[in-house]
Amino acid sequence: MLCEVAIVVVSIDILFINLLHMNTHFDSIADGLAEKGYAIADDFLSPAEVSAILNLDTFKAGISEFKKAGIGKAQGLQINEAIRGDYIQWLDKTTSPEAVRVYLDRLSELVQFLNQNLFLSLKDYEVHLTVYPPGSYYKRHLDQFKKNDHRRLSVICYLNPDWKPEEGGQLRMYLEETQLDTLPLAGRLVCFRSDQIEHEVLPATRERLSLTGWMLDQLVDVRI
Repeated sequence: MLCEVAIVVVSIDILFINLLHMNTHFDSIADGLAEKGYAIADDFLSPAEVSAILNLDTFKAGISEFKKAGIGKAQGLQINEAIRGDYIQWLDKTTSPEAVRVYLDRLSELVQFLNQNLFLSLKDYEVHLTVYPPGSYYKRHLDQFKKNDHRRLSVICYLNPDWKPEEGGQLRMYLEETQLDTLPLAGRLVCFRSDQIEHEVLPATRERLSLTGWMLDQLVDVRI
């Protein structure tokens, strides 16, 4: 009986610590967006959570399970490897495996938190798995489509354990008076204004993996 009580107490303590840790992340993300238009939060996913995603059959099978990413939307979609070279697989929030749902649920909580604290009126989000083969890149761009401006915040969580600076693959954000390069470290989340911050993905010497998404001011199902 005492062992069972001790296990329950430990479990509650761990849950409380995790909630406190995530609330700290949410606070720093909201502050960064309000003050600078972007935020970077390390350990948004734990090493164990990253590992669980990387062990999915989709990632193990390599880019054969992914589609070549294009430029534009719907009928205007174009494939242009001179501009971007990544491969993607869109996620369905209702059928995604448990390892991915951990991240999606956390993203839903972040949407609610940002709405409460920054009054952004966010209504939904969309996410795809992303693979950049070695040497591939994405040239400087904005994430909002010309004819569809419902993307408010871009949000990327990286899945690259033991990434080294010399391997490249930085996200380069073009700010008002400077530019900021960020390494795609495992568990790191980058969030920024989709309508304001131009950015690019620099080439890497190894495969570069991420969960890439956008927070929207309209439901995904009713978007134009």
